[in-house]
Amino acid sequence: MSYLEFDKTKLINLSFSLNQELLRSNRSGSYSSTTLIFCNTRKYHGLLVTPQPMIDDELHVLVSGIDPTIIQHDAEFHLGIHRYPGGKYSPKGHKYMREIIIDSIPKIVYRVGGVVFSIESLFASSADRMLIKYTVEECNSPTTIRLQPFLAFRQRHRLSKANNFIDKTFKPSNNGVNFKLYQGYTPVHFQFSKNTEYVHTPDWYYNIEYEKERNRGYDFMEDLFVPGFFEFGLKKGESIILSLGTDEINPAGLSRMFNKEKELRKKRFDFKSSLENAADQFIQRRDGKTDIIAGYPWFGVWGRDTFISLPGLTLSTGRFDIAKAVLDTMSKRLNGPLFPNVGTDSQAAFNSIDAPLWYFWAVQQYAYETGNLEAVWKSYGSKMLAILEGYKNGAEYNIKMHENGLISGGIQGKALTWMDAVTEGKAVTPRIGMPVEINVLWFNAISFYLELAEKYGKQKTLTAWKEILEKISKSFTETFWDENKGYLADYVDGEYKNWDIRPNMIFAASLPYSPVSDYIKAAIVNKVKEELLTVRGLRTLSPSNPEYKGVYEGDQSTRDKAYHQGTVWPWLFGHYAEAYLKIRKKSGIHKMEWYLEQFEQTMYEHGIGTISEIFDGDPPHTPRGAISQAWSVGEILRVMSIIEKVKSEK
Repeated sequence: MSYLEFDKTKLINLSFSLNQELLRSNRSGSYSSTTLIFCNTRKYHGLLVTPQPMIDDELHVLVSGIDPTIIQHDAEFHLGIHRYPGGKYSPKGHKYMREIIIDSIPKIVYRVGGVVFSIESLFASSADRMLIKYTVEECNSPTTIRLQPFLAFRQRHRLSKANNFIDKTFKPSNNGVNFKLYQGYTPVHFQFSKNTEYVHTPDWYYNIEYEKERNRGYDFMEDLFVPGFFEFGLKKGESIILSLGTDEINPAGLSRMFNKEKELRKKRFDFKSSLENAADQFIQRRDGKTDIIAGYPWFGVWGRDTFISLPGLTLSTGRFDIAKAVLDTMSKRLNGPLFPNVGTDSQAAFNSIDAPLWYFWAVQQYAYETGNLEAVWKSYGSKMLAILEGYKNGAEYNIKMHENGLISGGIQGKALTWMDAVTEGKAVTPRIGMPVEINVLWFNAISFYLELAEKYGKQKTLTAWKEILEKISKSFTETFWDENKGYLADYVDGEYKNWDIRPNMIFAASLPYSPVSDYIKAAIVNKVKEELLTVRGLRTLSPSNPEYKGVYEGDQSTRDKAYHQGTVWPWLFGHYAEAYLKIRKKSGIHKMEWYLEQFEQTMYEHGIGTISEIFDGDPPHTPRGAISQAWSVGEILRVMSIIEKVKSEK
């Protein structure tokens, strides 16, 4: 039995199978996603979702799906499934499903009478191309397969509606045809490894519903264009490969290409291998740049998320070359002392106070893992100094250093920290002033810079920064710590101190350099354990707070108000575990391994084989948000690595 496998009893249960989602991606920025039974429930679902640089360089759903039909003795058995108004599903192809096995790639098996029919799919590693293998594994009489493509050709955040501007024609491709519904798009080539017949019967399918979008308060009905269908016969044991790509290829080598790509895929045989497989999905190489996608299916390249997830996704899996490639790509995007928070190039928004400080941490982790500190200094030393000087002298969004060495920032209507939800023009957790984690990161950044500069830099820059570090060492505890409360303030704004119990204080106990004593670190860990720790990560607000929201659901505004007001974030567990093990050392291993075991259940829920963005604060901690999040996966991998290092310590 495979590690990730679902049988017929699970698949025909729509309340289960429609809430479990599959994700595949390649290294050039494309992805494919749907539910376990291939019924799309989101506007972000699609069989081929690719960037369209000639339009907006955003991801576009080109092919929503392909409905297979098995034909025997003039009887047709439709294997597709779509939801229509009134909660009606048509056709109901899921009733023919026997099992789905997610090993190195997903394999779905159908049984129709005496016919056993399977579908395997994967992405070409470095091309915008899906490869799909259709196989008749068993049959007792001649069997015909019909494939009916559903086309969208629209940006992933929008929906397609029937219109008169569509190009309903097709053009021939080598052993297939191609479609291009609108100007500016790349065509989609349907090419087969064997001869097929294409029948052109253009038509619209109206009012296909996406239930997840309805629940999220968005437009949820779409019209999809079906240009026609492909038909071909298959004998017992015979397969055909379909290439679904944005450029034309020679189909003669499709079988060889499919097998070669399959061999490159990592097998999912346990929790760790599944996470390593998931980690690969976030790495994107395009136009000479190497980036980390923050999450699927709706996130792009985010600066903060890149730096936080990088060590777990790359260093914990021994891929130092990818880590450096990402750091090099991001280093070129530094604008003054700030990195893009969201987007890249002309679409970038530089509204993150912590992304530049997380850059130090990512570089620091890379330096410590590789052991080549001199090379790190040569590559990134000038960038780090530019950030430090920029923060000291003042930057956008009122970011500045105070006389006591601490950093503050923020303006009304903006949220500059990772708790960045804004609704109705107001930040849900504004945190204007001096946020606790920003100043811990600031202390760590200066300390790491001095560590390298003392060995490889020029001495004239050291004295001033040593003096600033000494100021922070004294002022931080005075500013944030309360002995009676036993924890750190979340942020300080003038004379006001916010004592909401949030996870942001955990970084004072986890980062390599910290301005607090071991006694305070232990107190922080205990407070976080008592108020915030769950089996899915840390809550963003203590349940004892009247503003706590334990369930993340509803429309956009309602969800935003819960996003950092109690919702659980898995990535925070990485820093809790690191802090816990720094204090407990080997005696804490068993407990942290127990928490990892609890995380393993996430492989079978929401995004199959990966970890979701967030979970409800209240038990049973239902998974929410994006089905696969880079820093969720990265930090759990990093915890595994940390545990192994603690075990090896003398």
